[in-house]
Amino acid sequence: MTMGTRIIQYIVEELHNGQLEEAIGLEDDLLGSGLLDSLGMMRLIKFVEDEFNITVPAEDMTIENFMNVDAIIGYIEQKQ
Repeated sequence: MTMGTRIIQYIVEELHNGQLEEAIGLEDDLLGSGLLDSLGMMRLIKFVEDEFNITVPAEDMTIENFMNVDAIIGYIEQKQ
């Protein structure tokens, strides 16, 4: 399973209880689209830390790093 697929699967299954009308694309704006609220984003960051064995310091919790799945993948690859 690719990194992007794992992240999308977590968002759909854990943060939306498997109930999403449309599929999430790699470039979909997670916050602007309403897919994630601030609590959901914090849960996603915790998942990323645990799943990919990295630490996300507070200064890295930015829109640029977590706007969409592509940005998250880029951030993880940079940290690993």
